Amino acid sequence: MKILVDVLHPAHVHLYRNAMRQLEKRGHEIFCTARAREMVSYLLEKYGFKYKILTFPKRGQVNLVRELLEHDFKLFKIVKSFKPNIMVGSSLCIAHVSKITSPKSIIFNEDDAAVLKTSAKVYFPFADIICTPDCVKDDFGRKHIKYNSYHELAYLHPDNFLPTSDVLKKLEVNENERYFIIRFVAFQAGHDVRERGLDFYTTQKIIDILLKYGKVFISSEKKLLPEFEKYKIPISPDEMHDALYFATMYIGDSQTMTAEAAVLGTPAIRCNTFVGRISYLEELEHRYELTYGFLPDESGKMLNKIAALLEEKELKSMWKEKKDKMLKEKMNLVYWMTNFIENYHEFL
Repeated sequence: MKILVDVLHPAHVHLYRNAMRQLEKRGHEIFCTARAREMVSYLLEKYGFKYKILTFPKRGQVNLVRELLEHDFKLFKIVKSFKPNIMVGSSLCIAHVSKITSPKSIIFNEDDAAVLKTSAKVYFPFADIICTPDCVKDDFGRKHIKYNSYHELAYLHPDNFLPTSDVLKKLEVNENERYFIIRFVAFQAGHDVRERGLDFYTTQKIIDILLKYGKVFISSEKKLLPEFEKYKIPISPDEMHDALYFATMYIGDSQTMTAEAAVLGTPAIRCNTFVGRISYLEELEHRYELTYGFLPDESGKMLNKIAALLEEKELKSMWKEKKDKMLKEKMNLVYWMTNFIENYHEFL
């Protein structure tokens, strides 16, 4: 079977890579199309997948629409030449192109439709199958398949991920030394319009608190301000999960990295305007208490929570217990994804 995987975000490379490996071992042919977002090409090459960049990110709603149409058109041409049996991804485009070509589309999505807003209206109706975590509240009818897991457990479940302490040498920290990771995202996706996260003044206050306890490293999707440049994390993208695993705490405005830190057992603090609106992060916060979310206007509450957590002497041990509870209740998503994609026709 020929399978086309459309990748729009670095997290999508991680989401699909282990399932793609399993499918290749079972004799299926995989080809990736991609949007040239931060580190996508690097990761696809790092993991050895055949791919073609179709579009480059654009700013503004009008330009995003133009990019969407360009991606649709180029994807259509790839489908006509590669002739896949199915298309897999988290993008609008595979849903669109599947309606005018023969392959079926399987969408893996973990965000609620209310958060995706316009995007959900223009591609969910076209998708043949939509797969989401079972905590997502939406109901898309017969085409909607739910699973008891999170995207992040397709690559960070203990069966799939073995952290290496080699990253500590690059960070120049000792094994028992505390350090913290801060992450900024660019808020340039279609569903990010008018959304916001950490601002300069709040970030500076966070850094001032953290430096009393250990080193601070910043990972950023956007250009760092000169004041923060000295904190830029000195590792490659594929080492970030190792760094998150050993970190004392993660703080940022990224949904994905918040969830990644949480499932790795690292206390995670998120600050953006999506707080309270995304089901899987709400579950990680309120059911498993692995993360805390704060709106940008709640910076005072967030700073107090950070300070309180840092006073806990056994902070990482506490989070390990919470993580272990979550892992007992959630499955390794790789096996489910692999079998589902291979037998997708049974669900149509």
